[in-house]
Amino acid sequence: MRTAFGQQFDVPDGYLNTASIGTPSVAVAEAVERAVREWRTGAGRADEFDESVALARRGFAALIGAETDRVAIGAAVSPLIGLVAASVPDGSRVLVAAGEFTSVSFPFAAQAGRGVTVTELPLDEVGSRAADFDVVAVSVVQSADGRIVDLEALRRARASGTRVVLDVTQAAGWMPLDLGWADAVAGAGYKWLLSPRGVAWMAVRPEWELVPHAAGWYAGADPWDSIYGLPLRLAGDARSLDTSPVWFGHVGAAVALPWLASLDLTAVRSHSVGLADSFRSGLGLEPAGSAIVSVQQPDALRRLSDAGLVVAGRAGGARLSFHLYNTEADVEAALDALCRTSRS
Repeated sequence: MRTAFGQQFDVPDGYLNTASIGTPSVAVAEAVERAVREWRTGAGRADEFDESVALARRGFAALIGAETDRVAIGAAVSPLIGLVAASVPDGSRVLVAAGEFTSVSFPFAAQAGRGVTVTELPLDEVGSRAADFDVVAVSVVQSADGRIVDLEALRRARASGTRVVLDVTQAAGWMPLDLGWADAVAGAGYKWLLSPRGVAWMAVRPEWELVPHAAGWYAGADPWDSIYGLPLRLAGDARSLDTSPVWFGHVGAAVALPWLASLDLTAVRSHSVGLADSFRSGLGLEPAGSAIVSVQQPDALRRLSDAGLVVAGRAGGARLSFHLYNTEADVEAALDALCRTSRS
């Protein structure tokens, strides 16, 4: 058992895979376990999950620097970004980063029948070229290797008329964010936000009127009054984009997100990035300022896995991710696995 930032985590030594699956705190896991027990014994009530949905929604808004009434809920990032992609005008020109996570790029590429074109450019060119496009859609932190997009360049591009769509799945939770200026900001909960899979959110600026293509009962102005019959009576804010909540996912997120939002995220970033850069230094690499490290050494994934560390294989390399529950011992174990094997 580890203690980090005031919470306990039953995370094993050498777990460096938060970028794939975040490990919940004991408090998060216990909240979900209680909800499952109530379900199993017939004690659960559908309307009792509304509070969890609201708490998690507020937590996400706080983590990205947006107003709560701008945040819609979903089960994954791609359907949320799909609402954005389906709402861009015919013939829109969209810019994405080369090698971008496809939950960001595929929804726009699927609009090709309407004349929507998608251009890939290297990440370090996205900021400087964004103003040449109608929409730029990009992850704040790249999933494959942890590189960070130039947010200030994107903000300048937005001032010139470009719509900016951001995915914060690999950033929110360890990186302080102030993204209220962006047109749409989406993120999934099961990685750095330490929540169950099946919860995601998207903040949308009110002047961007997206069509609620997936509107259902939970998108209603009063969800419990919109479960039968017409007329259409949707919420007047971003809740009109809601889809029916994955209950147990929101139960966990209602504990995890408010707690994360209450932390000094500058300290969380310092801790997580400090470990990642310490690992990079041990490999002779320059600091990168990201909590994700991609190792391109031959057999790195096999070496780390054989040593009992949990990492991921991504884009031809071994991907390690350092979160608030990791320690210097995890860094040393990873370096020992790579360097000892290299020497032998």
